[in-house]
Amino acid sequence: MGTPVTVPMVGKIVAVSVKMGDQVKEDDQVAVLEAMKMEMPIVAPATGTIKEVCVAPGQEVEAEAVIAVIE
Repeated sequence: MGTPVTVPMVGKIVAVSVKMGDQVKEDDQVAVLEAMKMEMPIVAPATGTIKEVCVAPGQEVEAEAVIAVIE
């Protein structure tokens, strides 16, 4: 089981910075979430390889939604 990357609140994904197979370090940007008229970077909670990307730009997400999985 990998480490999920989640969003803190309801919003819209405006950019995805990674793709499957990319190497990420803890705190690397994975995506950008627009919520309450602000853009906030969503960062990797751990170091590893992106196993799955679950969202696309323009997609609406709920709070705590898994947007990617790091292995």
